[in-house]
Amino acid sequence: MSVPESGIRSSDRWHVLALSTVAFTLLFSVWLMIGVLSIKIKPEFNFSKSQMEWMIATAILAGALPRMNFGIWADRFGGRRVMLFLLLSCAVPTYLFSRATQYWEFITCALMFGLAGNAFTAGIAWNSAWFPNNNKGLALGVFGGGNVGASGTKLLVGLAPGVLTAIPVAGYLGGIIPGGWRFIPFLYASLLVLMAVVVFFLTPSVDRKPGQGRTMGELLVPLKQVRVWRFSLYYVVVFGAYVALSGWLPTFYHDTYKLGIREAALLTALFIFPASLLRPLGGWLSDLYGPRVVTYTVFIVMSVALTLLCIPDGTHFGIAYQPGPAVFTLLMFVVGCGMGIGKASVYKYVPDYYPNDIGAVGGIVGALGALGGFYLPPLFGFIGRATGTPRTSFVALLALTLISLGWLHATVLIIKSEERKALGGDILPEGTFS
Repeated sequence: MSVPESGIRSSDRWHVLALSTVAFTLLFSVWLMIGVLSIKIKPEFNFSKSQMEWMIATAILAGALPRMNFGIWADRFGGRRVMLFLLLSCAVPTYLFSRATQYWEFITCALMFGLAGNAFTAGIAWNSAWFPNNNKGLALGVFGGGNVGASGTKLLVGLAPGVLTAIPVAGYLGGIIPGGWRFIPFLYASLLVLMAVVVFFLTPSVDRKPGQGRTMGELLVPLKQVRVWRFSLYYVVVFGAYVALSGWLPTFYHDTYKLGIREAALLTALFIFPASLLRPLGGWLSDLYGPRVVTYTVFIVMSVALTLLCIPDGTHFGIAYQPGPAVFTLLMFVVGCGMGIGKASVYKYVPDYYPNDIGAVGGIVGALGALGGFYLPPLFGFIGRATGTPRTSFVALLALTLISLGWLHATVLIIKSEERKALGGDILPEGTFS
């Protein structure tokens, strides 16, 4: 490592954690900004629902597929350098998105600023290199709380709807500062550049690089283990679905309950807040009890809430069931709580099992998890249109949750069986985490 453990000051750790979290929050806001803006973009350009779903999915894909690469680069070259690269490289397409007029321009910009989603694995590797293992769960949970950036555009539009009309549509300075919905990506582009300056000057200039000097083959060895892919499936449930719902729910509220953009944004934020802000709690609980117990509980609670969401409207066993927006939002709040805690507990497995390969393992877990955010929005839309009942879309997420719960339970049963067979009551090391 570039900086020996004895040479680390506590203040350096907290500077890294605080500023990386703010940077991640901003980048996450950029990554998922299309979800709310689509309500304005779709009618202005007469795009179809499918076109908007694929625009959202394209940005998500760009923030999913290269995650392992960005995690490895952070381990090898330093998380600070990688985070600075993401902040500056995403600023340009974010600004260009504010000037797009053709569908291909929107898609191209979404593909490019979608790289912002890779800030997660870069930041996880960056913080993991600076914090000791007994504080890692909490530190990664706090950093992961930057997922609240998914609510950034929702809150901006929901709490300050005047932001869409404060600047004339023609903008200022010949359109360099655009008006209407276009002002939001312009604002984000400006903040990305400003954040890059802050990170450059206020974080330790010397990076810790746990992957320095190791070959790519050595860094990728852990990916041969089935356990890594099991963790990835868990992460699809608690993170990939979170990303998908963050972008898809505004449209769901608008189409299903005929709510305006402001109300749809605010109700979506009620799902995003617990799904983001409870992540530090999930990290603390995982440090205290281990990720197995926490993940078990999360999957069970989510399964119950999702089952209620999947029940079609009508009379069942003599009970009328037709949840309005209030009941739907309450159930989504419960799902969000599970996801917020579960994102931390699932990711706590990574440093527990692979303390020296967090970039590669965390990258592939994050990549496959985020891919759920790519394929789920189109899948939600397809199921809703095919059944004529948008809420049945949650059947797909319920199935993934039950499969993950079943795999976790089967793995625990196998580990328990091996422990019982161990002579002298010896406990297998992995029994601690499962």
